[in-house]
Amino acid sequence: MKESETLNARVILCEDGKYRWVYEINLFKDLRFFVLVWKIFFFLFLGVSAVELISDAANWGADKAAENLPFLGYFFLGMTAVVGLGYLLYAAIMGGKYIVEFEMDEKGITHRQIAAQAKKAEKLARATMIAGAASGRIGTVGAGMNAQRTEMYSDFSKVRKIKAYPRRHVIKVKETLEHNQIYASDEDFAFVQQYILSHCPNAKQ
Repeated sequence: MKESETLNARVILCEDGKYRWVYEINLFKDLRFFVLVWKIFFFLFLGVSAVELISDAANWGADKAAENLPFLGYFFLGMTAVVGLGYLLYAAIMGGKYIVEFEMDEKGITHRQIAAQAKKAEKLARATMIAGAASGRIGTVGAGMNAQRTEMYSDFSKVRKIKAYPRRHVIKVKETLEHNQIYASDEDFAFVQQYILSHCPNAKQ
């Protein structure tokens, strides 16, 4: 399917018994992905900062550790700016859209970025990993590895928790170690939500 053909297509039951649909997100208007990336870097920042402060306190005392707080604050602001610029670059490369295909049957559901965008995302992720390795920034390498993933499958029998957010058009499906996000338009949201709930016997709402 071409990018120009996708406008949040309705859920369709195909001849093979699987439901399929497409969902499109405007990356410039909907900032959920920016927030997600920011959170990843924020927790990396917290981890590094905690180690740095504990090390300074142990070696030089609490007063010396406190002197580094303003620097960490500036570093935090810089991190936010870099994440913001990186997100704008990603959005521009993707044509301002995040377009995914969903495939669902009684066993599970697949969340897959469309082929044209997946190739771009994988190339961008590899470039991020190389840049991170070259600069010695483990967090950047990790972010690049995570960005390489353009497809996720949720096995309904392994789902442990389901949380729906109708106003945001998203259903969060969580396994023990995997967290998937399912998007659906207003017209199909209730159907998709109920279908998932009815096929996940071990899930809590």
